[in-house]
Amino acid sequence: MRGQADLFLDYDAPPGPIKTGPVGEIVIKAKHRSEVFKAPDYETAARMLEATGDYRVLRRLTPRPVAVSRTAFHGEKIAVILDTETTGLDHTRDEVIELGMIAFTYDEEGGIGDVIGTFNGLREPSLPISPEITRLTGITPDMVAGQVLDLEAVEKFIAPAELIIAHNARFDRPFCDRLSKDFQVKAWACSHSEIAWSAFGFEGSKLGYLLTRSGWFHQGHRAVEDCHALLEVLASPLPSEAGLPFKHLLASARKSLLRIWAESSPFDMKDVLKARGYRWNNGTNGRPKSWWVEVDEDASEVELTFLRREVYRREVEPYTQKITAFERFRSAR
Repeated sequence: MRGQADLFLDYDAPPGPIKTGPVGEIVIKAKHRSEVFKAPDYETAARMLEATGDYRVLRRLTPRPVAVSRTAFHGEKIAVILDTETTGLDHTRDEVIELGMIAFTYDEEGGIGDVIGTFNGLREPSLPISPEITRLTGITPDMVAGQVLDLEAVEKFIAPAELIIAHNARFDRPFCDRLSKDFQVKAWACSHSEIAWSAFGFEGSKLGYLLTRSGWFHQGHRAVEDCHALLEVLASPLPSEAGLPFKHLLASARKSLLRIWAESSPFDMKDVLKARGYRWNNGTNGRPKSWWVEVDEDASEVELTFLRREVYRREVEPYTQKITAFERFRSAR
């Protein structure tokens, strides 16, 4: 069996003479290598380490190749994964400085096909990029100087898409809706909030963590790189033969929700509503000043019964809105 010293010796060549030193110490004088070092098969080595059960190996994410001139086959649809980098968090004031997208094919069962296109563009904002945003995104003022997004190319890219996917659609959609009205008429899905990651044994839902759990690492926080990363997360099988995350995302996107507004609910019921999952809206965004919740359409009657019996204690008809993937994640402002 080779010891640690063998790592520094030519395995096929006999060692040099052994000299004695102080008691208990052996000094080996190594000969020079007699042949050129050959790179090992790293993938085989990685699999051997993983097979022991004592190691987990992360592989550098290599973007999937683009199938040039590929269109959707019969029975296939097209989805677009999208990511934005912006000058801040407020879509009414801050601006997009980078837009990345990848388009891929999929089938009705949630199987992922080929990547058929990529888009990446920078945009110079009206105000200088702050040092903090440069630190977070890696985008400097010099990189965006004179850059303009080709909105015609953007609209052409998303035109055939049945679904737009973002890992935080509640953030990305309002920014994109401001860029082009074509985003406003698309169905959107959020891979962060519309997949029950915790139910599948994940301890978080941030993209970097999910990618690591899927066995990859990448250079994050640039738009198109994050899109490639999210595709691999959606294509990595879940534990316990639960299928692909993308299959679960599709199922969530296809559901209709009912948004229920508990307007003029008694003040002393606020803790009850909050504990049940209701959120407070202060009315500044054009929506009712009220507690509200979104539930599956099939469960809406149960929720309305709860409000009538436990909150209002009388027959009322709360204001409700049907929410599909076309309305989800829109901003009210």
